Amino acid sequence: MHRQLGLSGAVTIGMGSMIGAGLFAAFGPAAAAAGHLLPLSLILAATIAICNAASSAQLAAQYPTSGGTYVYGRERLGPWWGFAAGWCFLIGKTASAGAMALTFGAYAAPDHSRLAAVLVLVAVTVINLAGITRTATATALILTITLASVATVLAAGWNERSPVEVTVAEGSAVGVLQGAGLLFFAFAGYARIATLGEEVKEPERTIPRAIVIALALVLVLYSLVAFSLVSLLGIDALTSSLHTLADLSTSPAVHAILTVGVSAACAGSLLGVTAGIGRTGLAMAREGDLPRVLCAVREGRSPYRIDLALLAITIPLVLFVPLVGAIGFSSFGVLLYYAVANLSALTQRRRRAVQWIGLVGCVAVAFSLPLSAIGSGLGVLAIGLVLRAVVRRGWASPTG
Repeated sequence: MHRQLGLSGAVTIGMGSMIGAGLFAAFGPAAAAAGHLLPLSLILAATIAICNAASSAQLAAQYPTSGGTYVYGRERLGPWWGFAAGWCFLIGKTASAGAMALTFGAYAAPDHSRLAAVLVLVAVTVINLAGITRTATATALILTITLASVATVLAAGWNERSPVEVTVAEGSAVGVLQGAGLLFFAFAGYARIATLGEEVKEPERTIPRAIVIALALVLVLYSLVAFSLVSLLGIDALTSSLHTLADLSTSPAVHAILTVGVSAACAGSLLGVTAGIGRTGLAMAREGDLPRVLCAVREGRSPYRIDLALLAITIPLVLFVPLVGAIGFSSFGVLLYYAVANLSALTQRRRRAVQWIGLVGCVAVAFSLPLSAIGSGLGVLAIGLVLRAVVRRGWASPTG
């Protein structure tokens, strides 16, 4: 892969991956779980994300290649750990990509949502096939539209209604943990920067800086959104998130702008997610943990066979599979993915307190998610481990 991506491009892809469907969809379910203690869930999710980001940045500086935590786990802990992280990422993020595409379709073309979902999947695949610089350029444009939409809705909400007095009522520790797990879905995109390590200029310096900058900027935005939602709506009215806030305005234009923003955010997340899946899949195919035929790279710009295989999988998903609960399922898989990253970073014997906080936080939040998310996540992980044990010899052979 050619090194074409600078600091600004890496930050843009990281932010575009985070500021997506999670911003519009995660606050409602998190509020339902945490109730009046939602701010604590946000603080917990942000703390875990910061610790994970520090571990990922530390590892990326030593292993500046495609694959992210799959590579780190493999190099620091062994092949099975790396596979577990990569498999959780691939399956969880593939389901997440399908959910994002359906969300895009529901807003962009409500009467033809599944067709719109397929079309946006095709569009992001074409952009990714053109190379990482095209992905970064498209993400920058989409991110601008999304941020402008969010700013408009927030401004309209503050303009139309006086803030309400919000009291913090008694809540439960489990509810706070569940809320944090669901909100973590909205932070998880910074991993995309690490998976692009093979295409970033001066990766040892650029990747750690890009991860920190992207996460810091997104944390500021999420804090502003959470504060506005709680202040203007009160926690009990938060189930529809920014959509409820848009209802405060009497202007139809605000709803139209929000629709454009949600559509753009989903498309931006899809770009980042599919790029990350492609690079992780490339690293796994190189090692024989996926069929080696998938590790082909077109002109040093894109792992085109992985990209096309992902498109072939996600189209049937959005057409025929009800992706209910994709946020919880994806969050569980990604939390296990980051747990492996923290465990890998612990072997480097640097900043151990941060790594332990990240590791314990990931495990605690992952296993506080709804039982359906935990069960499906563990089931998918078990299937992957069994498949690797049974068929890896055939994949790893020269003709496999």
